[in-house]
Amino acid sequence: MNHDQARYGDDDRYEPLLSETGTKTVDVSEESPLPDGLTREELELPTSSEPELSRHYTRLSQMNWSVETGPYPLGSCTMKYNPSFTEDVAADPNAAVHPERSEETIQGTLELLAGLQDYLARIGGMDAVTLQPPAGAAGEFTGIHVAKAYHESRNDDRSEVIVPASAHGTNFASAAMAGYDVVELPSGEDGRVDLDALEAAVSEETAALMLTNPNTVGLFERDIVEISEMVHDAGGLLYYDGANLNALLGRARPGDMGFDVMHYNVHKTFATPHGGGGPGAGPVGVREELAEFLPRPRVREQDGQYELYDPERSIGKVHGYQGNWLVLVKAYAYIARLGDSGLEDASAKAVLNANYLAEQMEYDIPYGPFHHEFAATAGDRDAADVAKRMLDYGVHPPTTKWPEFVPEAMLTEPTEAEDKTSLDDLAAAFNGAISDSEEELANAPSKTTAQRIDQATAARNPRLSWHALDEQ
Repeated sequence: MNHDQARYGDDDRYEPLLSETGTKTVDVSEESPLPDGLTREELELPTSSEPELSRHYTRLSQMNWSVETGPYPLGSCTMKYNPSFTEDVAADPNAAVHPERSEETIQGTLELLAGLQDYLARIGGMDAVTLQPPAGAAGEFTGIHVAKAYHESRNDDRSEVIVPASAHGTNFASAAMAGYDVVELPSGEDGRVDLDALEAAVSEETAALMLTNPNTVGLFERDIVEISEMVHDAGGLLYYDGANLNALLGRARPGDMGFDVMHYNVHKTFATPHGGGGPGAGPVGVREELAEFLPRPRVREQDGQYELYDPERSIGKVHGYQGNWLVLVKAYAYIARLGDSGLEDASAKAVLNANYLAEQMEYDIPYGPFHHEFAATAGDRDAADVAKRMLDYGVHPPTTKWPEFVPEAMLTEPTEAEDKTSLDDLAAAFNGAISDSEEELANAPSKTTAQRIDQATAARNPRLSWHALDEQ
């Protein structure tokens, strides 16, 4: 079996990929300074023509789903279309700035960074922002360390961070990696924070409560003022997970709700690339009392010039330079292009699209009213089977089986980028899949190149190299 057959099976649609092509042997036996184990005496190179290669890789690209292909309604993940103009901005030769250049030669770069800090601070209702963290999870880790440094500066030794059961797994991990014990907070019957449970959990050991608002099932925490007062009265800090900020843009600010620290997921909210291992960005904003603990260096304007400086009690660096510079350029471009009214419109459409899609779906949605995302339930059907069947309808399924307090959850977020036609097609796929027979669900997907795989084996024994195919 050759590599293409192992990947594609005997699907007639990909016969051109399976055609035998010749190879050319190249002599590479000359002396090399490399160790013998890293060299070879000859190398076989394919003799495929340019059209063959072009068609091969084009077909490979067509087998992948992306936001350029269609909607990607992964609830909580916010996989939305990224406008291509931001790529043009980042590709501008003037953006290729070496991080070690002197400050006087990169005033434009520093001005952009200072401008993005200001944009994000105003959007979040924060007083100061660092751009260094290279991802949302890194932002969480940085924000919790800033909170920890704040408590330590007050000789206030606290050992616990409270995290709702519905929170992203990175919340639990970030708190634990910062050295805290994690106290899990159960959800109330309405899907929101249970105030009685929070009162029982908060104590003089509470360093922070990590919260997303709206929460994982799109519900706004109506008791956010009481929650904030409860945590602050105990001497703790309120941490905002920015995962769902795109539901609030231009309408509400975490700082005004009482949050002390927050991170921004620029890939979710401000249309920079998401997934694939990076690069990303997860800036962190804080209120004034915590600004002196932010990572160093930060950017500021001083006497008409921009400069880098170290906050007085900084926790140190968390990433080189000011973070992933070109990702930050894209976020700046997106915010500057949309402006205040455009950001408001984006959040309005994110909420409108989620509610419209939900109305078209023949599923039970146990919690509401929701904002930008919702958790439908597949009821007595297996959510994973329904999701696989949706692939046969030519769409990407939503997040499944999470959050766990929604049975057979299908957490769905269409984002603001989709139009009515796209949403109608998505709803038709949802409804078609849930109505199909048990046999069709059990065998799905049946129309994709790669059909149902053994996920347990794939997770436990992943093939991390194509060399593994030779062992078949």
